[in-house]
Parts: sequence; C-alpha cells; structure tokens
Amino acid sequence: MPSKKPPTSRNTPVPPTRTWTPPTPLSLPLTLTPLRRGPADPTFRATPDGSFWRTARTPEGPGTLRIAARAGEIEAEAWGPGAPWLLETLPALLGAEDDPDAFTPRHRLLALTRHRRPGLRLTRTGLVLESLIPSVLEQKVTTDEAYRAWRLLVTGYGEPAPGPAPGMRVTPDARTWALIPSWEWHRAGVDDKRASAILRAVRVARRVEEAADMTPEAARARLELIPGVGPWTSAETVQRSHGAPDAVTTGDLHLPGVVGYALAGDRDADDAAMLELLAPYAGQRHRATRLILLSGRIPPRRSPKMYRVDIGRL
Repeated sequence: MPSKKPPTSRNTPVPPTRTWTPPTPLSLPLTLTPLRRGPADPTFRATPDGSFWRTARTPEGPGTLRIAARAGEIEAEAWGPGAPWLLETLPALLGAEDDPDAFTPRHRLLALTRHRRPGLRLTRTGLVLESLIPSVLEQKVTTDEAYRAWRLLVTGYGEPAPGPAPGMRVTPDARTWALIPSWEWHRAGVDDKRASAILRAVRVARRVEEAADMTPEAARARLELIPGVGPWTSAETVQRSHGAPDAVTTGDLHLPGVVGYALAGDRDADDAAMLELLAPYAGQRHRATRLILLSGRIPPRRSPKMYRVDIGRL
C-alpha cells in the first residue's frame, strides 16, 4: 500500500541551527524577558514547550530566532537574512559576556534572591535602535499605554517575521519609522513629544547603531545628544543593547520607592536616596535593582495607578 506521508521538497530551506552550552546555570525566562514589551509583543513570544521566539532587524537584515533549553544545552534555529548574525551573537544574547560573580551582595535580601535565581544573566542584544524606540514610548505613561503603542506601530508598519512564526513581526526599518503619518502616532496614543524624539533618533539611525560598539557610558552620552532622550531612556536602552550591569534607571516613578523599601524600609525614597543605597553596588547597580524586583519585596500600593489618557480618542 503506498505511503500517505507527504512528499518533502528538496527546495524547502533548512534553517541554520546552533547548539551552545552555557558555562554556568542559565534561565531563559529571567534572561530574555526584559526584551518583551508586554504580553502581546509582536517581536517576542514564549511558547508552552518552553521555547522563546524573537525577531530582530540585524545588520544583515530581518531575522527570527527560536531558542530552547534541552538537557543543559541551548538549541537555537533561525530564519531570514539575519539568521547567521542572530546565531553568531546567541551567546551574548544569553549573557555570555555578563559576569555575575562581579556582584557581591551587601544585603541579606539580595543574597537570598541571587541564591534562588542562579540563572539570571544580563542580555546583550547588540542592537540599539530596537531598544531605544520602545523605551521612548514608555516615557511618562503607563506600561499598558506604551505596550499598546508598540504593538500597534510594529504590527502596522513592521514586516512579517521570516520562518514559521505566524503573527510575529520584525520592527520597521529607520526609513519606515520616519514615514509613519502623524495621525498613526496619534491613533497609537503617542504624543508629539515622544513621536518627535523617535523621529529624531531614526534620522541618525546609523550613528545610533554605532553606539553598540561603545562602552555603556559612551553609548548613553551619544544617545542623550538626541533631543527627547534623557538619562531614564538611555539607561533603559543600554541595559538591553549592552547588558550594562551598572546602568541604573533614574527618573522612574516607582523604582526609587521599590529600592528604598527593599533595602531600608523607606517607600518614599527619591533618586538621591536610591543612589545612596545602591552605592555599595557601584558597577553592578542595575543587577542589584533586577534582584530587588525579583525578590518580590515591593511596597504595598497606597495610591491609584497613573491615570491613563487615550489621546487616540481625542
């Protein structure tokens, strides 16, 4: 009886793959989740089988990367013109250039959290613009508003992701970002100030991406030359693009109170008090704040959330 198995085409491309063995314990969720901009991010997906999917606009073009942990090894496959670049930079993405042993906990809370989360590594994407744009969108609005704007703009103007990733998109290139009409920014709930900052950034996209080869401090200085990009935004960017362990976020509405409450019981701490508490962790202040956030020691809410204003309906 003839086989009913479908014929395989010799022309079907086989995606390039890579297997990498992390030198130390590695948690994919802890390491990669900072790259996700909300549960419906069209550029990032976690699947029930434990795989993580990510799209990126690499120096070689758009690509899709799938990563899974299997018996102590990392198995990755990639699609699209950017596939070789994504596989080559896989170790850096998963924290191979990070040095968690450089962190010495000075508080019992951080010592316990580090012990319970041994797989935390600081990701380094090597791509600046893809972290800068959503960071600008998150300026002075609720995370829900920022995530909605990112989803609408990337879905509407990004291109379909290469490979078997239905519904995923690759972020627009710089030219496409620059050509988004003003009313589409408005419909996505992005005010003129944030939209203008993004437009100024994409006009100097080449110079922005050159910052990937700089130190985090030099990269932040370059980014902050763009009007509308300040210390909060530059820190949030290099935390992801550079895996910067000391890029602590200042100017945040909630972080000083979280750090103050966790380390000193002071939920009213401001930036100055936060930086003083983090001073013993100089060089590792971003890692310290990540561990604090992972500890779950968050001050109880005592005021309503920031009021959401949907400017797209105005």
